[in-house]
Amino acid sequence: MGAKVTDTGRPAEPDKRMLRREFLTVRNRLTGDVVRETATALAARALELPELARARTVAAYVSVGSEPGTLTLLDALRARGVRVLLPALLPDNDLDWGAYAGEGSLARVRHGGRMTLFEPAGERLGPEAVSAADVVLLPGLAVDARGMRLGRGGGSYDRVLARLERAHARPALVVLLYDEEVVASVPTEPHDRAVHAVVTPSGVRRFDV
Repeated sequence: MGAKVTDTGRPAEPDKRMLRREFLTVRNRLTGDVVRETATALAARALELPELARARTVAAYVSVGSEPGTLTLLDALRARGVRVLLPALLPDNDLDWGAYAGEGSLARVRHGGRMTLFEPAGERLGPEAVSAADVVLLPGLAVDARGMRLGRGGGSYDRVLARLERAHARPALVVLLYDEEVVASVPTEPHDRAVHAVVTPSGVRRFDV
């Protein structure tokens, strides 16, 4: 993905909005078969992570559309006896949490003009519940060689990460992506935090954070 060029002839860092559009355009071309096959490969790779092997509570999310699929992984974790927490989007873009009890426990929720999400239909546990997680699976569009994540831009997970920091919680932060979404560099802001690992269909890459 090409970077902008400044008047001096040097490449300028592409802005986040432009990069998001480019990554989403590529994702939207994926077929349903590719998304399903990738979900199986992602689950197999993720389940090899020692952090997930010893986790008792994992905060995750339900993928939608052409996002790297997560339901196969969520069901595998639940079968292991792991408590899986899923987010529910609040009006201010913060996240509440509820326990995952299988695909039948999900509610399809449309948030105004934005995307439809699958959220836990049961009891709400409060935004602070994420602090109990041993691993947090973060959605993203890309991650770079430093472990810096490019999110969708809504700010929900920036709040989650800030909340974890305030609570002095230190879960492993993991992003699930397609292979081509691991890139050399993404633009960052002072509040951005690096992740510990990225899982793609072809393997796991760890970062020294």
